[in-house]
Amino acid sequence: MKHRLHVNLSRKWNPKQKAWIRWVAVWFASFMAVVIVVPGLLVRTLPGQESALHRSRPADIPAAGDTGEIATVPVYLDKEKKTVRLGLEAYVRGVVAAEMPIEFELEALKAQAMAARTYIVRRLLDGDKTNVPSSSEALVTDTTAHQVFVSDEELKSRWSSEAYQANMDKLNRAVGETKDLILTYQGVPIEASFFSTSNGYTENSEDYWNQSIPYLRSVASPWDASLSPKYKETVSFKPQELQRKLGLPSAVPASSGGANGFRIIEKSKGQRIKKLTVSGKTFSGREVREKLGLNSSQFQWAFKDGEWNITTFGYGHGVGMSQWGANGMAKEGRTAEQIVTYYYTGIQVDKASNLLKGKSF
Repeated sequence: MKHRLHVNLSRKWNPKQKAWIRWVAVWFASFMAVVIVVPGLLVRTLPGQESALHRSRPADIPAAGDTGEIATVPVYLDKEKKTVRLGLEAYVRGVVAAEMPIEFELEALKAQAMAARTYIVRRLLDGDKTNVPSSSEALVTDTTAHQVFVSDEELKSRWSSEAYQANMDKLNRAVGETKDLILTYQGVPIEASFFSTSNGYTENSEDYWNQSIPYLRSVASPWDASLSPKYKETVSFKPQELQRKLGLPSAVPASSGGANGFRIIEKSKGQRIKKLTVSGKTFSGREVREKLGLNSSQFQWAFKDGEWNITTFGYGHGVGMSQWGANGMAKEGRTAEQIVTYYYTGIQVDKASNLLKGKSF
């Protein structure tokens, strides 16, 4: 809006009066110019700066000790034998850093963040303290008994100063862009299991854990074979070593089949060995994998030069999200939400705050 001072100078005024009126008019115009211009100067930014009203940035991830989040997580640090309390998002960042290679695609890291957050929110709601030292007030440890967690201090020692800043920026994006997001089935946080590398398929939960879970269904995962360095591995055993580890009455003979050697009885939908016999003794594929320390329960065997060579395909239990498969999907342009809804059948992406609101931990 423009401001004007209107004076009728055609009226009979003496010279002194006319001069005074002109002075008042000039003064008022100058005053209004200052009123209009100065506010613009006050909000003007310097070159290279950005107005706070228009600045956009990723969501902040609170520091490790920050308790200003919707929940905090008491974590038992196994090496230090102590419990620390971390903000939810700071904890998730430490899990993503420990559980998935930082070189992975951002969308894969985001999928991992959602799975990690879901895991801990489920434990918070259940008050689950299984596999935690009884003397501790912690809810989880920083080991493979739960989710592996790594602190900022340890990351600084692992990475150079330049790599640390770049990697932390990437971690903060993965966690910040999924902040508060968890995976649910019928309104309940899922058992968000994950593993390193598939054999080409994921596993139905009941084929490994003897419990059927509706969202942990076998799906194809063709990306792993070409991407993961852990897709295939061969390990060797002396006959006596194999006998001892499997608890057999005698050494496994040099035969790849028949009642006295290895024989597959049943395979799972995920193409892993569900049941087999070794020297006539029946095992589950999981039992053989765990007793021999194999990467996977899909394996082949051959006897050569006095040793049993066992070749595995994939790495891990095979249930839930394949991490290398997730990275393969991300490389093809799939989003984090597309990744998690592919590996976890029939789930929804929800907000942790909807479930944690009003609760104390």
